[in-house]
Amino acid sequence: MTIHVSPETCPALVLNADFRPLSYYPLSLWSWQDAIKAVCLDRVNIVSNYETVIRSPSFEMRLPSVVALKDYVKPARHPAFTRFNVFLRDKFQCQYCGSPHDLTFDHVIPRSKGGLTTWENVVAACAPCNLRKANRLPSEIKMFPHQAPYAPTVYDLHNNGRSFPPNHLHQSWLDYLYWDIELEP
Repeated sequence: MTIHVSPETCPALVLNADFRPLSYYPLSLWSWQDAIKAVCLDRVNIVSNYETVIRSPSFEMRLPSVVALKDYVKPARHPAFTRFNVFLRDKFQCQYCGSPHDLTFDHVIPRSKGGLTTWENVVAACAPCNLRKANRLPSEIKMFPHQAPYAPTVYDLHNNGRSFPPNHLHQSWLDYLYWDIELEP
């Protein structure tokens, strides 16, 4: 019996040339089309395949499930200051009440009082806490973040990302993910 699987359900895990994922969260994945294109352009080595095959009149190929770049991409030394990375640094939790819902970000020192939009002044906050704090200083309203805002390292973000695995991990990916986690005795 042949089971037909849509190629859309077959993303490829992308590894750097040293066989480490380019990123953990979001996990470095390419669509099947991007993976095939990279294979055809000889930019990656196929490490593992799905059972799913794509065909054209003159071509047939199993879809790659894991690919490794041929050229090493040096990881960024400092993560970009983005809303997503602020949420990741703060583990997708409001820094005032701990809620994971309806997140936005808050300026600890409000912009109206000279606060800057920087790693050291912005925290994840749920909308209700953000509205309650408004443009007041933490000392004025007695709302202090659980964790002082800071500029994270790439390692900090990767480490936090491990707590949020994707909804689906293909079996062929497991040998390349989280390989540097200490094993239980």
